[in-house]
Amino acid sequence: MAKYLILIHGDERQWAAMSPQETQRLDEAHRTFAAAAGPAVLDAQQLEPAAVATTLRVDPHGRLTITDGPFLETKEAVGGYYLVEAPDLDAVISMASRLYEVSAGHSGVEIRPVVDHG
Repeated sequence: MAKYLILIHGDERQWAAMSPQETQRLDEAHRTFAAAAGPAVLDAQQLEPAAVATTLRVDPHGRLTITDGPFLETKEAVGGYYLVEAPDLDAVISMASRLYEVSAGHSGVEIRPVVDHG
């Protein structure tokens, strides 16, 4: 079995503008997804907004530069993730295609295989 990271990204302004009813539907959709995926889900977390992120870079002189917020200005930000284990990419696509954000219009889902250094 291989591990895959499912990254959920979208427009944070639209997530923040959701009504309490929309937020409840979103939360319920994630509970339903996690229940259906069962033990394939190894870890899952919602992330704080990108505005509270801290970005680290080393400048050309080797000095550490710390920046509040994301390094790049972008409309979409990663809002959460699922770490799953599955036999192949097709299984993960089938699983992830049921996520709310796939059809929300302002968001999407990215799947990346996790490198096995073992």
